[in-house]
Order: sequence, then structure tokens, then C-alpha cells
Amino acid sequence: MKQFISFVKKEFFHIFRDRRTMLILLGIPIVQIILFGFAITTEVKNTQIAIFDPSKDISTQRITEQLQASEYFTVAEVLNNPDDIDRVFKEGKANLVVVFGENFSDNLLHTGEASVQLITDATDPNQASMLSGYAASIISSYQQELMREYQLPFRIIPEIRMLYNPQLKSAYNFVPGVMGLILMLICAMMTSIAIVREKELGTMEILLASPVKPIYIILAKMVPYFTLSFVNLSTILLLSVFVLQVPVAGSLFWLTIVSVIFIMVALALGLLVSTIVDTQVAAMLVSGMGFMMPVMLLSGMIFPVESMPVALQWFSDIIPAKWYISAVRKLMIEGVSVIFVWKEMTILLIMAIFLIMISLKKFKTRLT
Repeated sequence: MKQFISFVKKEFFHIFRDRRTMLILLGIPIVQIILFGFAITTEVKNTQIAIFDPSKDISTQRITEQLQASEYFTVAEVLNNPDDIDRVFKEGKANLVVVFGENFSDNLLHTGEASVQLITDATDPNQASMLSGYAASIISSYQQELMREYQLPFRIIPEIRMLYNPQLKSAYNFVPGVMGLILMLICAMMTSIAIVREKELGTMEILLASPVKPIYIILAKMVPYFTLSFVNLSTILLLSVFVLQVPVAGSLFWLTIVSVIFIMVALALGLLVSTIVDTQVAAMLVSGMGFMMPVMLLSGMIFPVESMPVALQWFSDIIPAKWYISAVRKLMIEGVSVIFVWKEMTILLIMAIFLIMISLKKFKTRLT
């Protein structure tokens, strides 16, 4: 029994001395419960909407106030021109636009009927359906309130229009997300494991001692995964267009450029992981938990970022996949010009340069 207790103590000491293992054992469950508790939600909250109100009468103002007062919507912009509707969608300033008919209040009071159009961005069909449903419910509540006030029958007809994905195909939503997830896993996880494997087997020291400069050895490890990622990108696009019937509405050239920048970011992340850990198991854990879960939960791939707590929204800004998925949706699904994705491209480019510099600086050319 004393020998058994001694071995147990030894194992405890080994665990306590390894701070990274302690972080994995105690830190990851905390992170997981926070992410699953706050990020995974089917509710829609604080979604930015725009209002186009040519009549500007008491009824439209009261409906706008009720939309703003609800926890579901935030009125981000009041439009003065119907041409601005397309602009706010392309710039990502609104996911829903409420368009009131002219002489809304007069038509409602004199004929008992008025129309309002709900235009949603259906690149995410589930979110679009929920947004239009919530907005229609608020408008219906105002209609009931008006009927109680005047003791007359009134009818407000919401006309729902789905932009970019009128058939509400789910493939329009998950294809950009899958592209971001696959490229991140192949580039970051596989690159980190490939380099750490050399360390673990002791062959990295032999490679670094060769006449070839270390930078070329690192680049040689990355090129195959860059090539595989490019092949995967081509495969996903071909399957999307010819099997899933999701067309590339925008520029294929700029979609490729954005993807190349994102691949560079993922490769740099993989290299950074390889400088932190020394075993393949640790690399798998860091890459899997550190990259895969945030991409799935906090990038907008499955759950809308706007519905998350503010702290998680800020944290999502440092996740490269969020900006890549947003750019792919705009270029591939919405078919916008490259000027509407300059923000995403700039952020990804800055991330790529920063991560490559940090990763190369931290990479140890001597294994001591």
C-alpha cells in the first residue's frame, strides 16, 4: 500500500509540475461551459435592422419604437432612399430592412388595411426566418393594440422577401462555414502536428543541423498542406456549384485571394502551436480545442454572433474564421464587389503578417 501511495503521489507531482497539463485539465472545462452556455443559442438578440419609412406617420413611428424596444432588434439606420436597402445589406450594416408603404397610417385608418415589407438577408436561412417571424409578431401585436383602441378591424399585411437565398437552402449557410473550418483544421492542426512529430521523434534536430536554412525547412513542411488546402478549396467549390446548387455569385478570383490569405493565417497558427508544445497529443488538444471549437461556435458559422454576450462578440473579432466566413458569404453568396470585403481582407492580411512574424521569431532553431 505504501508503494502504491508513493506512485500516486509521484503522478500527482508530475501533473502539478506540468502547467500546460493543468491548464488543459482545469481550464478547458471552464472555457467549454462558458462557450456552450452563452454561444450556443437559437435565440436572436440585438440584430441590427434598418427602417425605410416614406410616410413618417404616427403608426410607422409606433411600430419602429416597438421594434427598437424589443430585445430582438436594434435600429442601426433609418434609410431615406430605397436604393440604400441594397447598400446596407452589402455593407453588413443590417440583417433585416423594414419597408413601410406610403401613406401607411391613412391607408390603415381609411381602408382598414396597410402593407409593410420585411426584407431579410437569407444567406443564413434559419436566422432570416426567425428575424422575419419576430418582426411579423411585433407588427401583429401593434395591429391587435390598434384594434382594441379603435374597436375596428385593421389588417397589416407583412410581405416577406428573402434576399440572396429565396429558396432558403441551408447549403447557402453551411458551405462558407465548412470552408473556414476545413481550411483551419488542415492548415493549423496538421502543420503543428507535422512539425511536433519531428521534434518528438528526434528528427527535427537532424533537419536543423543540415546545410539547409531552418526557414526553408519550415516552409518545406508547410507547402504540402498549402497545396492540400488549395485542392480542398477547389473540391468544395466544385461540389457546392454542381452538387449542392450553390453558385459563386461574385468574383472567383477575389474569393481565391481571400482564401489564400486565410490559408496563410492558418499555417502561421499551426507554426505558432508547434513552438508552444512538444508532443503530438498536446498539439492535437491545443489545435482541436483552441481552433475547432471557436470556429464552430464563435465565428458565425452556426450561431449568430449578434445574439451572444458583448464579451464573446469582442472575443470573436480575434478569430480569423469569422472574417473569412463573412467574406466568403459576401463574395460567393451575395455576389458583391470586392470593395465590400476590404475590411475582412485587411484584417486577415494583418493577422497573417503578425502571426507569421511571431511564429518565425518564436520557432526554436536549436532543440535544447
